Amino acid sequence: MKLITHNMLTSKCIKGVLTGYPLAINATDVKVTEVDYNPDFLSRVIPKLDWEVLWTAANSIGHGEGLPKAVEPKFEENEEFLKKAHKVLLEVEVEEGYLTCPESGRQFPISKGIPNMLLTEAEVQ
Repeated sequence: MKLITHNMLTSKCIKGVLTGYPLAINATDVKVTEVDYNPDFLSRVIPKLDWEVLWTAANSIGHGEGLPKAVEPKFEENEEFLKKAHKVLLEVEVEEGYLTCPESGRQFPISKGIPNMLLTEAEVQ
């Protein structure tokens, strides 16, 4: 699971959960795979992200080094920033571990890079 995906996941479909965001990451296996750098894509996607959640997630799995806690104005002109964002968003991937809902404590396994967000019938609102 790439951190760009994690930034959009929520568990608010669980009974009694109002927000279910952000999900905490407990990673047991993380890999880094080189991906072509695309500054135009990054410039479009970064404003849509919850940057603080991304920063926290990257640090929680040991890949937040040098990543600023906030997005600076005119970030799209900062090549160094874009390359760091590229790495954490598109190259770092949680292969194994689990996500935890901040409200219910429900854990969702991550296996082979895929988070299993399926709920049982009793959990659905």
